Amino acid sequence: MKNCLPLMIQGTHSDAGKSALVTALCRIFVQDGFKTAPFKSQNMALNSYITVDGKEIGRAQGVQAEACRIDATTDMNPILIKPSGVNHSQIVVHGKPFRNMEAGEYRQDFFQEGLKLIRESYERLASSYERIIIEGAGSPAEVNLNDRELVNMRVAQIADAPVILVGDIEKGGVFASLVGTLQLLEAEDRKRVVGVIINKFRGDVTLLQPGLTWFEEYTGVPVLGVVPYIDNLFIEAEDSVVLSRYTSQKDSTKDLDIAVIRLPMISNFTDIDPFFEEEDCHVRFVKSVDELGDPDLVIIPGSKNTIEDMQFLQNTGLANRILNLVDQGVAVFGICGGYQILGEMISDPYGVESALQSMDGLGLIPMKTTMTQEKTTVRSEGIAYVGEEVIPVSGYEIHMGESLFEKECQHLIHLSDRSEGFISSNHQIIGTYFHGIFHNDSFREVILNELRLKKGLEPIENRVSFARKKEEGFDLLAQVVREHVQIERIYQMMTDYQEGELDAVNFNMSK
Repeated sequence: MKNCLPLMIQGTHSDAGKSALVTALCRIFVQDGFKTAPFKSQNMALNSYITVDGKEIGRAQGVQAEACRIDATTDMNPILIKPSGVNHSQIVVHGKPFRNMEAGEYRQDFFQEGLKLIRESYERLASSYERIIIEGAGSPAEVNLNDRELVNMRVAQIADAPVILVGDIEKGGVFASLVGTLQLLEAEDRKRVVGVIINKFRGDVTLLQPGLTWFEEYTGVPVLGVVPYIDNLFIEAEDSVVLSRYTSQKDSTKDLDIAVIRLPMISNFTDIDPFFEEEDCHVRFVKSVDELGDPDLVIIPGSKNTIEDMQFLQNTGLANRILNLVDQGVAVFGICGGYQILGEMISDPYGVESALQSMDGLGLIPMKTTMTQEKTTVRSEGIAYVGEEVIPVSGYEIHMGESLFEKECQHLIHLSDRSEGFISSNHQIIGTYFHGIFHNDSFREVILNELRLKKGLEPIENRVSFARKKEEGFDLLAQVVREHVQIERIYQMMTDYQEGELDAVNFNMSK
């Protein structure tokens, strides 16, 4: 591990931009010739990623591995926490479900085991890579949790990593949050913070300079960069906090209106990302009948608790409204949990996800789903049949349920060993377990052009390439960070820190 230099990125709060900054640094370090890997000891997210060997990790670490141009492994995120209800979560260890636990139970009973898993995973990575970019979670100043935390300063101690603290200026109070975080750190942990980066800045940076000067004089901590807000950054988000940025209002300037149901336990909402890059599409996330309106396409996304999300649709009136829209000819597409919701019945006899044993679905597909104790996690590829169109597709499956059809029907996708999904004869109702189905450019083009033809619009050929757009996003992010962050100084800090030559920051916040 001697030749491996780590760097840890922590934030003043969730959604400060840690994941994006780690992604940028991963791509920068790779561009500069270093064999680099991401690491996040413990991730709490409903957006997950399937590794090449069929294991489940946090989506951010999968995306960061892509930025590093390497295959993701579970060592990059050994513990994944997937909330499944109030105060309940499924604990995924090295890509496989471990058990369902309450928050207090996890904190009390899993700490030592988790610490061992984290240390072993990091050591394996450190033996194989030259640089490891570590991502923290939330804030390191959660004083009520720090005695048994597994994701911030304790991980910095395991890796003996210098820490850069990130603050989000967009939300306001960035200097207060940075100073407050530093003051609440234990003295030994504070010594690890080699600098701060201010993120999501809009406007003239010269107007911020007096604040930067004050901060450095007050704290003794250098500001290593001010990263501007990047509009239309094509990097997949992980935290559902970002959904609050999306409007529920219709945009009449766009040809196609796509409404995504914002389920309370929504998961893998990045399935929708490709639509944001289509010039003729406007995507809305909606959670009420009034917000839903009259879209061209309704998408019911993945869910970590399908029965309770189906109950949400019933309680809000969205279930009846979706059925009314179907009667009017509106297309509906369900993915994973959303696919299960389109069926006739969802049962959970073992209490895998919900305390409710069963719930009627929307009844749009002649299918019944039973939640099983064994989880399916696999990358898949096959052929999708949409009318006369024969389209190669790939994706990944993450689900606990097994869906059985009540009668013969047309499947959407044919794999080498089975058929999967559903498509109605008029292509109005479509469902699949394939996450990432819309990331297939040809499939997305067919679906969107069918919507256009239904509205009397000309089809659009040769739509945007999702894979190319993703690579461009990594490179753009890396370029912006290079231009606004002192990368060479960070390199030197990493080396000096490991060699014991980096002077401890002189904190002088007693004024």
